[in-house]
Amino acid sequence: MQDYKYMDRLMQRGREFLNVRYPIICGAMTWVSDPKLVATVCNNGAFACLAGGNTPPEILKAQISELRTLTDKSFAVNLITIAPAYQEHIALLKSLDNPVPYIVFAGSIPKEKEIAAIKETGAKVICFASTISIAERMIRSGADALVLEGAEAGGHIGHVSTTVLIQQLLFRFGDTLPIFVAGGVATGKLTAHLLLCGAAGIQMGTRFVMTEECQAHPRFKDYFAKANARDAMSTAQFDPKLPVVSVRVIRNHGTQEFTKLQLELVKKVAEGTTTRQEAQLELERFWVGSLRKAVVDGDVEYGSVMAGQSVGLMDKITSVNDVIQEIMSDGEKELQKMKNFFAE
Repeated sequence: MQDYKYMDRLMQRGREFLNVRYPIICGAMTWVSDPKLVATVCNNGAFACLAGGNTPPEILKAQISELRTLTDKSFAVNLITIAPAYQEHIALLKSLDNPVPYIVFAGSIPKEKEIAAIKETGAKVICFASTISIAERMIRSGADALVLEGAEAGGHIGHVSTTVLIQQLLFRFGDTLPIFVAGGVATGKLTAHLLLCGAAGIQMGTRFVMTEECQAHPRFKDYFAKANARDAMSTAQFDPKLPVVSVRVIRNHGTQEFTKLQLELVKKVAEGTTTRQEAQLELERFWVGSLRKAVVDGDVEYGSVMAGQSVGLMDKITSVNDVIQEIMSDGEKELQKMKNFFAE
């Protein structure tokens, strides 16, 4: 096993919290973070989240069982608070004889009673924070750790950049509980500096899509390889009467279809022919379905190609182990470089 003296020292808090060798998290990506990818990441010493998404409860239960046959390492299940099956997922996790060790709440803000219900199973709870107020609320609600996620990330996102959130949240709450940084993170050199800032570790999604073990369609990966950072756009909200969680995707015909759907639903809400909640669920169903088109079927023109802006840093496919070791190796070199600089 390669020695990462300086990285290990800075990663100790994250390692102990996640019970892993490397506190590098593979974020949950619907249709991407399946049991095989999650197990591969975990078996290579890092940490990964099984995507709950809107998976039928019986299938999610089967996926958890499959994952346990593929790895005996720590892992998490990710719950999307705005998914139609969200409450069913909570009920499922509460019913398991062998509780999942970590649960990640994502999508929107989980209620305090929902966090409490999961913690009663013995699981540790990780919550996303994209603003100071959300971070404070999650800490009060009992979150054991936070993922600071900047707007550069793919999928559901907030509106504040990673660099600002580091100063607002990591510097303020980093001593209170473990905080993992996500959103635009893709290199070991940046990881080293985030650890020096007080991060317990990092989370990446887009980088793990570009791995051999990821089961996403080849055309999905090829779209990533050809994309520039500016191609990964954030969807807009057109009317405050229909609040939507922004989603970062690579621009294509599918994003145009989402714009049309949102405008249609805004009109229906205003006319009273549908409720705001029903409209929000319809928008979420759009993303679940169109994401499957892209990831599974390879329809990158009309499907949803969710990606972070770090997609502009990637042009090749490597193994999961190579990604992890590159992060650690490059991070170690950067820390050694800094040590030599200050020793002069």
